[in-house]
Amino acid sequence: MYVTILFEVADRVARITLNRPEARNALSDPMVDELLDAFERAKADPDVRVIVLTGAGDRAFCAGADLGGLGEHGLAAPEAIRASPPFRLFTAFPKLGKPVIARLAGHAVAGGLGLAAACDLVIAADDVKLATPEVNVGLWPMMIMAIINRNVAPKHAFKLYYTGSRITAAEGRDIGLVSEVVPRAELDARVDELAGVIASKSPLGLRRGRDAFFAIEGRPLEDQVAHLLGELVELAATEDAKEGITAFLENRPPDFKGR
Repeated sequence: MYVTILFEVADRVARITLNRPEARNALSDPMVDELLDAFERAKADPDVRVIVLTGAGDRAFCAGADLGGLGEHGLAAPEAIRASPPFRLFTAFPKLGKPVIARLAGHAVAGGLGLAAACDLVIAADDVKLATPEVNVGLWPMMIMAIINRNVAPKHAFKLYYTGSRITAAEGRDIGLVSEVVPRAELDARVDELAGVIASKSPLGLRRGRDAFFAIEGRPLEDQVAHLLGELVELAATEDAKEGITAFLENRPPDFKGR
């Protein structure tokens, strides 16, 4: 049903693949629309506990946005900006309710780096490069700066923005953009292993915890603690929490139902 992406579900994991390798998986408006639809499908499917986002081929995870549409989005009225594909894409991640792993088998640059950074975890092959090259063509990573600044300290962020230079996956890990760097031959096995571990956890606990992570962002400490305490009390009363504690006491794997 999709033209620019691939979507499949297996072993409680939804794998979404950007499928424009001839264009280095650049983000066109149709691709963004299809991505958002796939996100909603994964979010609504009770059999899906983890989402893996990747790109077709090994040249690029994603090369960012198709430059042809930039002017149109940039000149839009405020209300139109909020309805635009870039805005809807980058604001969708906190609302997904399920862990998202970015699998980087190819380079992630410009909006593609923002897309990877918007994911909860990033697993990269050791020969992958990352960059925000917008400054090289007289632009600035405006849209993705909101995402990258949440992951990277200002001194590292400004170096990326000012120079436009590529960094290695290992350097990306050192500054907070990448979770793990693995040899290319081990990338798929590690992503599958990590997705499997996460998928074995309570889907309700994952959703409530992930939602709480984003809900407390930027709030005063007292508000954060109050919100989290309320969430903990509610979570402790769920069937999954009771099953998890019982399984721990009985020294057996828990059987989580998402209730």
